[in-house]
Amino acid sequence: MKFKKRTLSQLIFTILANANIAFLWQKALYRGPFKGLCFPGLNCYSCPAALFACPLGALQQSLLSLRLLKAQALASLSYVLGFLFLYGIFLGRVVCGWICPFGFLQELIFRIKTSKLEIPRKLYLVKYVLLAIFVILLPAIMVTQTGYGKPWFCNLICPAGTLEAGLINLSLRDSLRALVGFLFYWKVMLLLAIMVLCVFYFRFFCAVLCPLGALYGLFNRLSLIKLTWRKEDCLDCHLCEKICPLNLKVPEELNGPECIRCLNCLNICPTRVIQLELSLEMAEKFDEKNLAVKKETCAQMEENQTN
Repeated sequence: MKFKKRTLSQLIFTILANANIAFLWQKALYRGPFKGLCFPGLNCYSCPAALFACPLGALQQSLLSLRLLKAQALASLSYVLGFLFLYGIFLGRVVCGWICPFGFLQELIFRIKTSKLEIPRKLYLVKYVLLAIFVILLPAIMVTQTGYGKPWFCNLICPAGTLEAGLINLSLRDSLRALVGFLFYWKVMLLLAIMVLCVFYFRFFCAVLCPLGALYGLFNRLSLIKLTWRKEDCLDCHLCEKICPLNLKVPEELNGPECIRCLNCLNICPTRVIQLELSLEMAEKFDEKNLAVKKETCAQMEENQTN
């Protein structure tokens, strides 16, 4: 079977993120050295097969312990934000289109043959609200009697956690079934609703509900990997817009916060006016700034020597 490059990339990263096959006989979470690293995409820490931590879960865990463990929480927060910054500044939403396991699952579901619908653009803003409230504010502000907060997004919404951690752990350990209550049933219903919506809407969760996609979207125009467009060679055929699965305006939104860099527009362009490039713009600006500072310093030294 021949896979497209992006599909193959998604498959490889999904296997890499969930390579702990020992859970089949150990029936326990992997707690080795890799668990201290954040995987770029959405992949639950509590999944028995997971080798890495989830950046969203790690971010919430750092924020929820700020009240009691300030020094440790700040160190952990710096560590997690460092991962997010590196992934964001180098890749942006390339993570969503080429790496994220849950994004890959949504695309597989979308392949079910049925009529397809377009997501209203206003709904794209919902994920930023979820990021601000459920990932950042609530874990940091609302605390329990113990003084710790809760990972609100993980507890109430995250479908990846329900699928990879909740359902799999429940199937492995019968003792957990006594703990099942309303919250678990709510999350299973939410997971099913999202999966059904993904049949009709391309990556519904990514586009509307994913805070991690919202975070990476903030870096999209700054990331080193960018899409470029040559106006002088464009035929105005609009094939790029017609094939965009997220119905983005091209070229205006090539590097916008919703672009997952799927490269459909690049591949269909008859004159190849769209290209994927490694942009060193930020590095060049940094070098130019340093050069200007050095010239100013040298000028001041010469002036001082003259005086």
